[in-house]
Amino acid sequence: MMRAFAELLDKLLLTPARNRKVELLVNYFKAQPDPDRGIALAAITGDLNLKAIKPTLLRSIITSQTDEMLFRLSYDYVGDLAETISLLWPEHEASGTSTVSLSQAVQILEGVSRSDAAATMRNLLNRLRPAERYALIKLATGAMRIGVSARLAKQALATFGNKEMPEIEELWHGLDSPYVELFAWLESKGPKPVSVALAPFRPVMLSHALEQRDQEKITPDDFIAEWKWDGIRVQTSCEAGVRRIYSRTGDDISPAFPDMAAAMTVEGTFDGELLVRSQLDQPLAIGSFSDLQQRLNRKTVTKPMLKSSPGFIRLYDVLILEGQDLRALPLHARRGKLEKAVIRMDADRFDLSPVLPFADFDELSALRANPPYPVIEGLMLKQRDSAYMAGRPRGPWFKWKRDPMLVDAVLMYAQRGHGKRSGYYSDFTFGCWRDGPNGDELVPVGKAYFGFTDDELKKLDKFVRNNTLERFGPVRTVKAQADHGLVLEIAFEGINRSTRHKSGVAMRFPRISHIRWDKPPAEADRVEFLAGLIG
Repeated sequence: MMRAFAELLDKLLLTPARNRKVELLVNYFKAQPDPDRGIALAAITGDLNLKAIKPTLLRSIITSQTDEMLFRLSYDYVGDLAETISLLWPEHEASGTSTVSLSQAVQILEGVSRSDAAATMRNLLNRLRPAERYALIKLATGAMRIGVSARLAKQALATFGNKEMPEIEELWHGLDSPYVELFAWLESKGPKPVSVALAPFRPVMLSHALEQRDQEKITPDDFIAEWKWDGIRVQTSCEAGVRRIYSRTGDDISPAFPDMAAAMTVEGTFDGELLVRSQLDQPLAIGSFSDLQQRLNRKTVTKPMLKSSPGFIRLYDVLILEGQDLRALPLHARRGKLEKAVIRMDADRFDLSPVLPFADFDELSALRANPPYPVIEGLMLKQRDSAYMAGRPRGPWFKWKRDPMLVDAVLMYAQRGHGKRSGYYSDFTFGCWRDGPNGDELVPVGKAYFGFTDDELKKLDKFVRNNTLERFGPVRTVKAQADHGLVLEIAFEGINRSTRHKSGVAMRFPRISHIRWDKPPAEADRVEFLAGLIG
């Protein structure tokens, strides 16, 4: 029923602990029938798409039912569209009388035309309680924001059925909502589903950060070293003419990289780093992460973009080669087969991640401190005899990133977060000083929404509320002068030049590492300092 789904969303939203979220999902799967539990799973994993219901439609519906200014002020205060509408929606005689199930609601919304969508949503909202309205809107828009990733939902399935997580992941891309056969297998009421999908995703192997206690294990006899590139980890899969490129979490990103998919001619599943080239006449000249980012999350790519930022993949490993599963072989054996496979690939689109020779750990430290390219994040260290294992086993693979860059910047703007943070100003824009027409001026250089504790978030929220100059919709302008403001120490992984940003620079993964209550804004860093960090 919709009420059970609404209760699940409410509990997941208010539950920060990962294991407790898994427990809530498992209990829901146990208690709810098919197909409701499968539809809930599809909604949480982002595999449910109700195309007729858009946020603009929902805004028009609520402003036809209540005062427009009241909605705008409420939305600004609450920070979440679904919650705002569910609470503002006027009560009717029919409110709370609906016995519609989750699957029935989805069936109604899937079959509705764009011209009838508004009337259909009004009718459903009139019959539901506030919590159920909230669940319906989340279901319709797909914007869950409840702190549950697709991977966590799959972990809950594994726990529910007492299965291994890799087994769930290998099946996933061959299954469709509402997953009736999957749940029957997990409850030992039916056979294991057979994935008929060609070129499926295989669970990737991940690494642990290198700690001091692990350093003595790293010897040239036992480990190989490779550069850690500043791209995105991908898996390519080619089978019977079907070609797919997956992110490390199993999302199919092939539509954003048709040039790469077309170049996949060797059948098998390969592990590597997706990058873009910066110069057409130099195939191995690597573009920045911001260049790559312009091609991510796109359904289509323009011809000029294909020409200016052609993709290529630096291969690390091979899982399947021409029908043979190689994952149980030691790394050095897989590496030998990979080297032979790369020779048959398009050299402009694929190359082999080089192995870095080193005599001892001191030599490794020197390599990490002085990489030859700015798009290198650090080192990957892999045990020579390690099998390719799904997940993050401790010991075989380590990542050793370069120390983060640091800059002191001034808080300029703040916006409310989503989910459990919707009541706090938790998304922050910060800036650095530069020469302006009338002296020093602050210019935005980045945004950050993590890195601080819950107690620090409350202090930041209080500072924003007490020092607001102006409001522009959900955004507040915070006092930021040389003698009044708040300095934030920002840690980030890299920096590149950018023509899309006023400051001329773009940070990679900025986060708030420290709140400098002790530092005057006049002493924050300048844009020239950031530009000087670009390699």
